[in-house]
Amino acid sequence: MTQPKVPAADRTLRILSLLAGARGPLPASMIATQLKLPRSTVYHLLDTLQEHGFVMHVAEENRYGLGIAAFELSSAYTRQEPLTRIGRTLLTALVDRVRVSAHLAVPHGRDVLYVVEERAQGAPALVTGVNVRLPMHLTASGRAILAALPRAQVRALYPDRDAFVHRHDLSGTRSTAGTSDRDQEVDIDRYSRLRAVLDATTTRGFALEHGSVTPGFSSVAMPVIDHRGWPVAAIALTFRDDEVTADHPAELAAQVRAAAEALSARIHGRTAH
Repeated sequence: MTQPKVPAADRTLRILSLLAGARGPLPASMIATQLKLPRSTVYHLLDTLQEHGFVMHVAEENRYGLGIAAFELSSAYTRQEPLTRIGRTLLTALVDRVRVSAHLAVPHGRDVLYVVEERAQGAPALVTGVNVRLPMHLTASGRAILAALPRAQVRALYPDRDAFVHRHDLSGTRSTAGTSDRDQEVDIDRYSRLRAVLDATTTRGFALEHGSVTPGFSSVAMPVIDHRGWPVAAIALTFRDDEVTADHPAELAAQVRAAAEALSARIHGRTAH
């Protein structure tokens, strides 16, 4: 094997590649063992990566996972090819079938960044336009992505209450708690509440949001999974609450699932479970 010209850079990139391929944060000792590096070197590199936001330390488990800066680099790629180009074609066909506006969003730190919008004919303009960023835990797209992440990685993204943006920080947003099936739309201001929403998402089989972004509108979403089993994007449909029946969200979710699985297959990814 050829010796690297810049050993420190080589070791740093190997650590990031290992964390990117793992299903969750890893202990420093495991990183050192798998990469055959001195433990002291690994700790020094992890400290530097943490300072720059590329690595997060999960103190409760004494493990290390990818940080926000790494997600931002990832989303910089996914904003380009192939997700955006392929996704736009799939979303156009999806909107033609269901007559409801669709969106493709990618993770951007603790936000989702909307990269494709396909508006149904006659549908109103929404805040989820292209290049708009919204807090991940408030949107169906974000919840779909978070529910597909390992628990430890979600915990690393939301280490404390300061990580949560509340509804009153979003213009025009208000709670819909207490209305039929929408009592789960509580204010997500701590990890335990976020975990409950994500567990419900997993049980239901798709992400659901009622009025967290825009009052009177709901969304369903499914993640797009890459070859590592990692959620790199989500496809969502947004509709007026007064124009659908109680069974309609599940019916729309089936259409979203088909589109998300098609996009996953096109990028050589996997099917979401």
